[in-house]
Amino acid sequence: MEQFKSTTIIGLIHNGVAAIGGDGQVTLGNTVMKHNAIKIRKLLDGNALCGFAGASADAFTLMERFEDKLQQYRGNIFRASVELAKDWRTDKYLRRLEAMLSVISKETALIISGNGDVIEPDDKIVAIGSGSMYALAAAKMLKKHSNLSAREIVMESLKTASEICIYTNDKINVEVIE
Repeated sequence: MEQFKSTTIIGLIHNGVAAIGGDGQVTLGNTVMKHNAIKIRKLLDGNALCGFAGASADAFTLMERFEDKLQQYRGNIFRASVELAKDWRTDKYLRRLEAMLSVISKETALIISGNGDVIEPDDKIVAIGSGSMYALAAAKMLKKHSNLSAREIVMESLKTASEICIYTNDKINVEVIE
């Protein structure tokens, strides 16, 4: 059975502004199935942003669970992430889900995986998906050596990934928390 491959998600906190973006491509085998998928969402009344990579239905299930955890833990993103990761790792149904989440606020940038990982990168840059390492490398350099805004760094990083990764396109969506 062919696997859906898609997505580059990059998020960062830069100069007090949080931004996350994703490309729009969904690929099945060697065929592009969709060009304009939206893989990022606002959460917590716009105070948190989430991007997902992997199987769409799985990612939406995880985002719903994450939103429930955010409500349960009164908006504490780190605690909600840890609790979701624990459930994801131990629940028989959730364990089968094939997706990853990037969650970002003005203070916190996290990657949540089905292995029970909640990773908070030191440089507050999160990247997941097929072209994530290309976008991550670009974002690290742009954050360090440019005067670009958080939104611009996310945009340029995704454009760079789209030029290298066949599973990433240049139909980019970006959300910002200022």
